[in-house]
Parts: sequence; C-alpha cells; structure tokens
Amino acid sequence: MLIRIVKLTFKQENISSFEAIFEETKEKILNFEGCSRLELYQDMQDPSTFFTYSHWENEAALEAYRNSDFFKTVWSKTKVLFEERPQAWSVIKRAALS
Repeated sequence: MLIRIVKLTFKQENISSFEAIFEETKEKILNFEGCSRLELYQDMQDPSTFFTYSHWENEAALEAYRNSDFFKTVWSKTKVLFEERPQAWSVIKRAALS
C-alpha cells in the first residue's frame, strides 16, 4: 500500500470552490479501484493550504487513477484555483503507534 500526500494552496477567494469540488467528487475518488481511504486536512495557521491523503493498493492503481478521464476533468477544474504549485509525495507507512 502507498499513501499519496498532496499539498494544495489556493487563492483565498477560491477556497469555497475547491471545497465544493472536493465534496462532489470525494465518493468517486474513494470508490476508484485501488483506493481504500481519502482524507482532507486544512492547515490551522494558513486556511488556504490543504492536504489530501489517499491510500492506494499499489502504484499501478494510483497511476490508473491519475490517467483516468475522471481525474483529468477534476484536475482541470481544480488547478485554476491554485495560489501556488501543488506538491505531492508517495510514501509507505513504516510504523503506526497509538
């Protein structure tokens, strides 16, 4: 399993537009083959910065999603809202403590 972390920074006036896009697409993302978890976080100090965490069965599943028409449509609506270029990391969990 891999976890995809994406940092998204939006223009202040576009935050509500992003939240609406996320709300209308989150179930489809979560139900995409190979995706088992989707989380959205908002920075406490800078409310225009968000992070998505998505869990994928493997890299092939993530790439299938990224190459899908669905992703391309959602991304085209989202990328025009950015203040800064997004940053993304693919990571594997090494430990979990409770």
